Amino acid sequence: MRRPLSLSAVVLALPLFLLLLFSSTAEAHNITRILAKHPEFSTFNHYLTITHLAGEINRRLTITVLALDNSAMSALLDKHFTVGTIKNVLSLHVLVDYYGAKKLHQLSKGSTLSSTLFQASGSAFGTSGYVNITNVKGGKVGFASEDNGGEFNSFYVKSVMEMPYNISILQISKVITSADAEAPTAAPLSLNVTEVLPKQGCKAFTDLLIATGVAETYQSNIDGGLTVFCPTDTALNDFLPKYKNLTAAHKVSLLLYHGMPVYLSLQMLKSSNGVVNTLATHGGNKYDFNIKTDGEDVMVKTKVVTAEVTATLIDSEPLVVYEVDKVLQPRELFKAVPEEEDEEAPAPKEAPKKKKTKAPSPKASEGEEEEDADSPIGSDESDGEPADQKSDKDGAFGSEGQKSIVVMMLSLWLGVLLV
Repeated sequence: MRRPLSLSAVVLALPLFLLLLFSSTAEAHNITRILAKHPEFSTFNHYLTITHLAGEINRRLTITVLALDNSAMSALLDKHFTVGTIKNVLSLHVLVDYYGAKKLHQLSKGSTLSSTLFQASGSAFGTSGYVNITNVKGGKVGFASEDNGGEFNSFYVKSVMEMPYNISILQISKVITSADAEAPTAAPLSLNVTEVLPKQGCKAFTDLLIATGVAETYQSNIDGGLTVFCPTDTALNDFLPKYKNLTAAHKVSLLLYHGMPVYLSLQMLKSSNGVVNTLATHGGNKYDFNIKTDGEDVMVKTKVVTAEVTATLIDSEPLVVYEVDKVLQPRELFKAVPEEEDEEAPAPKEAPKKKKTKAPSPKASEGEEEEDADSPIGSDESDGEPADQKSDKDGAFGSEGQKSIVVMMLSLWLGVLLV
């Protein structure tokens, strides 16, 4: 018969269990902050930022960064590549898989191919965006691009930081050379909002941006990254009667609502399911919406309308413009409609009935409510509060339901220990 564990054993085991439990809720990594603690990689860190690769790295759940020290970066910069070409070269140094020091020296069959952000970008031809990792003579680990004939000119130096199996930063000796990645890139478009958007089918939307002065706000956000959702001319023309009823301030808010202060390529947009902020987000006014994906389809849900991304009009980092089939209407300005698409919310149960009664006929007012749902709220921006707004009681686990799960797990754990 098993002897019950002493109270002291339970007390010692409980912290270990809690450590394992909370480790799964660790904060996401931030490559810029991590490398800032290592000045020998300052140049590499700087170019990850200006090429916007840092943001892509931070959004990935599993990633390996092959870091180059300042000396190795000097050799790359001496070639006087454009920023676009430098981005391609550095994206070849970001593996979309986790490799720690131990895994490098224990490769199956001593060699493997790993995909990179260069391959994921779609700019690589064939398999040139793959990196060959091989254990070579003398215990060294070599790195080479798939398109250089298997010649290893860069080797593992040391592990800078490892967070299994989230992010690993490994120093390598030299830049991984690739003719494809180093090929000249096309000159970037002139990123002037009022010039670029009309040429891509956004003339009606651009005219409103100019008339309200919002175009200046869009332009000032380009350098830091800008994602724009441009309604089709047909959708905008259908919406104009409601637009004209808005106050001047609300017209500005509506137009700012169609921009996000970050560059999100289509691939990044598809992986960013959830609530996102906009240029109109300020203080107590959230002005946010949900990005939802269904296969290859990307939807923008605002609690008032659901718009579909129908085309990519411009994708020239740091600016990307998507065409949407509806004007995005924020709940701060328009009354929210009943959320039929909230699949997660169970339908309310009907109260038990003692007698079987005839179902009431639909009320005439229901149609009126549906019509009112599209009408502008006017100056009251406090209406239309989202039904799924989180409670202030939500803690580190995000909801009361998750807390209940944790309590249940702890109870089961203690029960096993005390048997």
